[in-house]
Amino acid sequence: MAAIRAAAIAEFSQNGLKGTSTQAIAERAGLTKPQLHYYIEGKEELYEELLMSVVADWKGIWDAGSTEPAKVLGDYIRSKIELAFAKPEISRIFTREVLDGGRNLEKFWPGARKNTRDKVAVINGWIARGLMQPMDAHVLLMGIWAMTQFYADSALQVQQLRKAGHPGWVPEREALVNELTGFVLRGCGIR
Repeated sequence: MAAIRAAAIAEFSQNGLKGTSTQAIAERAGLTKPQLHYYIEGKEELYEELLMSVVADWKGIWDAGSTEPAKVLGDYIRSKIELAFAKPEISRIFTREVLDGGRNLEKFWPGARKNTRDKVAVINGWIARGLMQPMDAHVLLMGIWAMTQFYADSALQVQQLRKAGHPGWVPEREALVNELTGFVLRGCGIR
């Protein structure tokens, strides 16, 4: 199953659900198509499992246990960057699904809306207490998502534009986390 899962991640991240065949997954996993179907019923169930795995990862990294916005936002940015580097293909599956119209995310949206409302409430609480400057909490969250996901979804672009002539260049994670965290916190008026 690990080989099947890895093959499916690679195929779905490159081709999306429609562009991926069970034959391609089987070949990449080193199996015949009948062998693949011994383990899975179809590509759709595997796709949904992978799609929901990234959603579960993202859901679990927001921790508002601290009352310090700098700590919560800094930890959130760090966790999002770590996931972008650890599981870039899974992130690309999600992004490709959204770009394809998100038809396979119907189960995701209700929980995502609730989780986003919860985060917005925390941020609005910080604003009300004067811990950060007034702003649209949705815009803040979506900005963090865009900045952190970019390193997974657009890895090729980052490599090509940042360090031309150095194939395989990857940004230093700690420096990236510090830069993005500083950028966000300054924008929020947090020292």
